[in-house]
Amino acid sequence: MIVAILAFLGGALTILSPCVLPVVPFVLARTEQPFARSTLPLLIGMAATFAAISTLAAVGGAWAVHLNEYGRLLALVLLTLSALALLSRRFADWVTRPVVALGARLSDQGSARSARSAGILSSLLLGVATGFLWAPCAGPILGLILTGAALRGPSAATTVLLFAYALGAVTSLAIVAAASTRVIAALKRSYAAGEWLRRTLGAAVLVAVLAIALGWDTGVLTRLSSANTNSIEQGLIARINPGPAGGPVPPAAAPAGAAPPVEGELPELAGAVTWLNSPPLTRAALRGKVVLIDFWTYSCINCLRALPYVKSWYARYRADGLIVIGVHAPEFAFEKNPANVTRAVHDLGITYPVALDNDYAIWKAFNNQYWPAHYFVDAAGRIRGHHFGEGDYAASEQLLRQLLTEAGAAHLPGDTGGAAGTGVEAASDQQQVSSPETYVGYERAANFASGGGEVPDHPHAYATPHTLQLNQWGLSGSWRVEPERAVATAARAGIVFRFRARDLHLVLGPPDAAHAIRFRVTVDGHAPGDDHGTDVKPDGTGTVTEQRLYQLLRQSGGAAEHTFAIEFLDPGVQAYSFTFG
Repeated sequence: MIVAILAFLGGALTILSPCVLPVVPFVLARTEQPFARSTLPLLIGMAATFAAISTLAAVGGAWAVHLNEYGRLLALVLLTLSALALLSRRFADWVTRPVVALGARLSDQGSARSARSAGILSSLLLGVATGFLWAPCAGPILGLILTGAALRGPSAATTVLLFAYALGAVTSLAIVAAASTRVIAALKRSYAAGEWLRRTLGAAVLVAVLAIALGWDTGVLTRLSSANTNSIEQGLIARINPGPAGGPVPPAAAPAGAAPPVEGELPELAGAVTWLNSPPLTRAALRGKVVLIDFWTYSCINCLRALPYVKSWYARYRADGLIVIGVHAPEFAFEKNPANVTRAVHDLGITYPVALDNDYAIWKAFNNQYWPAHYFVDAAGRIRGHHFGEGDYAASEQLLRQLLTEAGAAHLPGDTGGAAGTGVEAASDQQQVSSPETYVGYERAANFASGGGEVPDHPHAYATPHTLQLNQWGLSGSWRVEPERAVATAARAGIVFRFRARDLHLVLGPPDAAHAIRFRVTVDGHAPGDDHGTDVKPDGTGTVTEQRLYQLLRQSGGAAEHTFAIEFLDPGVQAYSFTFG
């Protein structure tokens, strides 16, 4: 709400921009005619054109950012141009000179037309035409909003901000129409204060651009970019999803022979930023189908271990009316990148519909708090059961079969009898695991043992203690520890962890798609040999090529306590979290 109010005020203040003056005659030319038939349609037409152009700019900017990480550089250029336009009236006049000239010609034509016709349609069309002049003319201030919108991506929040901005600007013009020449005179007297404010804002933006370009601040552009991590976003995720307080929660049990209870209605599935393997699905379109909603995210080991069962249920029962919808709700910021999710869906062999719930709209509609989470929906659109976490797959399948039978399915195939996965999807040896999920970023880190603790947001040389207790870990070499990750700022940086489990995984990413990061893994100082994971060779070597979960160890003898170490031979790796199995 506060941001929307600020956007409204920002739109209202565009009236102080000299570039907006060519628009004012369009409004004043119709003030002698009825407001509802003349000035109001004009303003509505201007706002409609402005909203369309701004939305296209935001969507196009987001597309460019998701397509190429160099969109960040483009954002810095846009911010710099905005700052220069705010600092220098001469620069702003030079940039907008063609627009101002066009506005003057349109203004003369508009005045002539308004003398001949005062119809609502003519006013509306004139407003639409004027909007093409107004939208780029407001650029120096609007650019700040559109840059953020482009980096974060199109969303309902972006639309609200753009509407609030347009409403503010229209309000200013309506006041001009009402007060006529007295307002224009007041505006001219206010230009001295307006110029001081413009230059102050321009200087502040230039300082921010310089800080970002030189890497002095990891929290400004990072808070906006979907390609990087951020404390604000992670804090939101933590509030939305505090994580399981206990173990898996089984499907709601019904008395023997009784129908499963009704837990609620299936919410609308609106709010996904895009869909994979399917056009967007709605509650109405799903009526008559039994639906399994699977909340997951592709770097979550628990989700990956549940996937073989979900995929097998879809393959076995889709001919009988089962629809599976994977709702991808990201834990880390890189999981918001549609290209990353698309690649993961392909690599994991997922063929059912997947909704990218980057804004947690579907997550919140279900009031969900878990990865993975399964919701079982009958053919009437009612939620009839749920399961949180791994396990109890036989009970979940029986619930699906019961709902399919209720929906009229006959001659169902036999149950799967288990669908154990391989590689990272293999079931864990959970009874023997004594090591918890451990985050590397300082916001949720625990049991960090390097001397002096983690140094937030600044490169620092770390050293690992000679001995570690169970579940303690530390960094070695040069790292910059951020809220949800640590970034190696030099070659030969490493991580050491004392753990007890069969499997060890680490969520990693390279600095960009063009730079692979080589690494070497050891267990108690030796190459892992037969205990290597799927992403490591027996000699302990491997390569980080994309942002995902890497299986580094799978001990052939089962769970045991060891000291794990990984050394990155190249700088730039991003380390997020350890998980075990």
